[in-house]
Amino acid sequence: MPQSHGTRGRPPAPSKRTRSDRRGSGRRRSGERARTGRGDGRVPPPRSASGSGDPPDPYGPHASRDPYGGGPPPVPRRRLRRVLTSNVTITIVAICGLAAALVLVDLNRMGGTNEPPKMAAEGLSANDMLAKLTGSDMDPIAADSIAAAKKRAYEQHVRELKALKEKAKRDAAARAKLKAEQERERLAKSNPSAGQNKAYGKKMNALKGWGRCWPSLLTLWNHESGWNERAVNPSSGAYGIPQALPGSKLASAGADWRTSSPTQIAWGLGYIKARYKDPCGAWSWWQAHNWY
Repeated sequence: MPQSHGTRGRPPAPSKRTRSDRRGSGRRRSGERARTGRGDGRVPPPRSASGSGDPPDPYGPHASRDPYGGGPPPVPRRRLRRVLTSNVTITIVAICGLAAALVLVDLNRMGGTNEPPKMAAEGLSANDMLAKLTGSDMDPIAADSIAAAKKRAYEQHVRELKALKEKAKRDAAARAKLKAEQERERLAKSNPSAGQNKAYGKKMNALKGWGRCWPSLLTLWNHESGWNERAVNPSSGAYGIPQALPGSKLASAGADWRTSSPTQIAWGLGYIKARYKDPCGAWSWWQAHNWY
């Protein structure tokens, strides 16, 4: 029987299925995918070494876990290496090392473990010597006035000795007085600590840069005072190793000028520099004039 125009080419109506039938079919398809690993295109995870179907433990067998099972995973090695080699970390470590070194140096100083500096004489460091030498620089005009006083004192002493010698030829008392005067001058130059004073003089002379002139300085002050820090010229009153005139001039180098050989040496080297440039020049002058 021919189909009518209203029903030709129409697809057959779907079969009616209940809601419970659709749910049952969905469960069967999901169960099949879970068993075979197929159906969604994904590969199932590998089995663990123990043969169980559980996935591998992401924390490893020895990783520390939170007691409640929610602990964070350990920091990866690559991230730890980046942190340790970063510029900030290196800078912090360097600053900490420097601070520790400074603290150690301060502790050593407090404990008195510092070694004396090079070229230090007994009881006086090279820095102390330099400080004395720097503080004893003298103006050339002041040096000229001291030299003029030394010249007058020397000429007066020469006149007195000449008169005494002439009188000693005629008078026994004058001869005794002349002998006593010479003995006083000898004792003024004698000094049990001359060796130590010379050691100071040699090192301070070297700090001035005058090492080549040490023989000149040694001989010059041997003639002047015998390196005696308490030497007093009985005629002029000149005092100390460099025979400052008047002796109170030494106070410009330090309050301990009466007994401190380094203070006197510093003053004497300052005087020599201002007037004679160096001990070589001072000794040459002394040889020609018997004073400096």
